[in-house]
Amino acid sequence: MDPQRAHELRPRLVLVAIAVACVIVPYLTWRQTWFGRRLSQAEVGQYLGDEQHPRKIQHALTFLAEQMAKADPSARVWYPGIVQAAHRPSVEIRTLAAWTMGQDNQSDILHQALLGLLDDPEVLVRRNAALALVRFGDERGRPELAAMLRPLAIRSPEAGIVSLRVQLDQVVGRGSVIARVQTPSGRTVELLSPARSHVAAVQAPDGARIAANDAVASLGPDQDDVWEALRALYLIGGVEDLPAVDVYAAGAAGASDRVSRQAVETARAIRKRTAPNPTR
Repeated sequence: MDPQRAHELRPRLVLVAIAVACVIVPYLTWRQTWFGRRLSQAEVGQYLGDEQHPRKIQHALTFLAEQMAKADPSARVWYPGIVQAAHRPSVEIRTLAAWTMGQDNQSDILHQALLGLLDDPEVLVRRNAALALVRFGDERGRPELAAMLRPLAIRSPEAGIVSLRVQLDQVVGRGSVIARVQTPSGRTVELLSPARSHVAAVQAPDGARIAANDAVASLGPDQDDVWEALRALYLIGGVEDLPAVDVYAAGAAGASDRVSRQAVETARAIRKRTAPNPTR
């Protein structure tokens, strides 16, 4: 090739390469992160076992949940993998695994695994397990559902001096630092929000000295969580749940219209279900 022509062609090739990269790179990124893409059976197995890439596990769980909702029998071979995912270190994966298990309420292996997740240390996992168990007609998650209607106390595992990092009514996300506690040994313990919420009360102001297990602050119930809990309690709630449900039915506790309407229906269903049989 003529050296002069080669010299002129080189910049064009660079521009073409850049243009191709601008198309290929976003495509590859989309392919790796979009959970809507169908997976082959081989990919499901590969993704479920990929401990280095949590998003691939999440993709596999999301895909399997869709197949289970369609009663696709090919998903059943992966139930042991779903149960295994429910014991991964990642809270997000365990939470998603609990939700996925609820898509087949005829599976005994998934039912038993969900019962075990009621003891998970993370509140989001316990809540999803309790909600999923309702689909099995299992009431054993009811205490967790009832707790979703009440403020969540953030307690310190150790004694020390509080350095408060939030204000009353502040919106916090999962993982937000609520407070830091300086222990007598000089260690700093961070108290994190376990879920999206807002600060409903402060029990230990900045600089307060607290004992182990003392509450530092309370997080108000998230409206979406309350609505989900009310829908579940519509089916399995008991008379002991009525005081909390009635608060939302009355529109108190900052309840949205959607939550208030659901609370009214839930309270009505509970009273009807628990009413004594009329005498004959």
